[in-house]
Amino acid sequence: MKNLRTVFLSSIIIILVLFTKSAIAQNVSAVIKIKTSAICGMCKKTIEKHLANEKGISKSSLDVDSKILTVNYDPKKTTPEKIRLAVSKSGYDADDIKADTNAYEKLAECCKKDNVEKGKK
Repeated sequence: MKNLRTVFLSSIIIILVLFTKSAIAQNVSAVIKIKTSAICGMCKKTIEKHLANEKGISKSSLDVDSKILTVNYDPKKTTPEKIRLAVSKSGYDADDIKADTNAYEKLAECCKKDNVEKGKK
C-alpha cells in the first residue's frame, strides 16, 4: 500500500512538472522596436494607452528622447505590421507607416510633428 502511494505521488509530480514546462513554453514573447513621431510625455501616454488595448501586446514603453517604442507581444496573437498599424491609428508615424490622418488631427497641438518642424514648439 505504501509503495502504491509513492508511485501515485511520483506520477502526479511528474505530470505537474511536464504541464508546467509545457505552459511556460507556450508563453513565448517577442519584442519589436518602432521609430515613432512622438514628441512629448503626452504622446507617450497616448501611444502606450492605445496599445494596452491591442490583442497580443503585453507591454509597451516609449522613450520620448529617442522616439523609440519598445513593444513586448505574443507572435501567436499579433504581428509587427498590426502593431505598427495600431500606432498609426493612435495618430503617430510608426517606422515607414504614416500616422492615420483622422487620429493625427485629434492630437493635442503640442503632439503634432508639423508644429515642431515649423518651429512652433
